[in-house]
Amino acid sequence: MNSDSTTDRLVKSDETLLAIIEEVRDANGIGVTTLANKLNLAKSSVHSHLKTMQSHGFIVKRNGKYHLGLELFRYGQYTRIERDVYSAAFPVLNQIAADTGESSWLMTHENGRLMYLDGRDPNDEINVNALIGSWEHMHVNSGGKVILAHLPDEKTTEIIEESGLPKQTENSITDPEELTEELNQARDQGYALNLGEGIREMNAVAVPLISQDTVRGALAVAGPAYRVDKERCEGELLDRLRAAADDIGLNLVY
Repeated sequence: MNSDSTTDRLVKSDETLLAIIEEVRDANGIGVTTLANKLNLAKSSVHSHLKTMQSHGFIVKRNGKYHLGLELFRYGQYTRIERDVYSAAFPVLNQIAADTGESSWLMTHENGRLMYLDGRDPNDEINVNALIGSWEHMHVNSGGKVILAHLPDEKTTEIIEESGLPKQTENSITDPEELTEELNQARDQGYALNLGEGIREMNAVAVPLISQDTVRGALAVAGPAYRVDKERCEGELLDRLRAAADDIGLNLVY
């Protein structure tokens, strides 16, 4: 048997499985017929995939529709806990939120994208649980920018070229030269700002979390622009983040 054709078939099967998971997630409950139509697949094939995943706990059937199972949550929890930056920052986030009165965030990066690993909001203005585990473009986020600033230049260039610089608000940076200039500044000053670049009227400031000369993530404080203006970002909030980053750095070492 041709090994290349076997590899192609295995990859296509994996892609089908992942496509099913994504559709089930987005639909928040879906039937076999609807799912098969959406994916342009045979109903019997989709049903077989669902039954296999159901037997392993990745899919559950409720009221005649398929949903994602809690086994996926277990894997997600393992993935998060495995990141030592999460364990190091966990005890610090609550205190930052309490001290500043604004939301505090721990972020890290993978495959050119930023993920919210954890967060706290003392004002309950933000659905923190909806953001935790979500992906974000790095160039429109203070945490993403400060991480990009502390990656090797060739890696930063690769991420920008592959991900592009999509515009999310009128303040988003979409020019590579302008972004490079801001990243150089962020590297020199040790922090990065997001002034309404990802979400209108939402500002943030972030510092890098560095261990053994490698950026492991970012720590940020964010809030509405009328409370979290540029002056506050570069003053009180930045001071608090730098102190917290020092604590997290010690936790990473010891």
